[in-house]
Amino acid sequence: MTKKVYVGNLSFDATEQQVQDMMSEFGKVESIAMINDRDSGRFRGFCFVEMEDSAANAAINALNGKMVDDRDLRVNEARPREDRGGGGGGGGRDGNRSGGGNRGGGNRRDNYGGGGGNRW
Repeated sequence: MTKKVYVGNLSFDATEQQVQDMMSEFGKVESIAMINDRDSGRFRGFCFVEMEDSAANAAINALNGKMVDDRDLRVNEARPREDRGGGGGGGGRDGNRSGGGNRGGGNRRDNYGGGGGNRW
């Protein structure tokens, strides 16, 4: 049976090969998922490693808190991802805009911050 391990506080310059080398000291690495920022594509400093249970436990015990590249690693069993909700805001009264309503009275065409009437 495999276990997923969270490896955090890695250097932003860490590579998959470095993680592979570090974790393989404890057993066979099934997979590594290096987590990158979705906008910039830059490595975010953490990854998930799948290993056999006993190898994962040994890696957690040996590496958690270990100093690597002047950083204290955080290594533990990965927890299931929390449901952070999702989707949009559902729309406002007319269904076309996100919620929040308008900012003041007046008609939509000339409503720039409330009060209605003239824009200026």
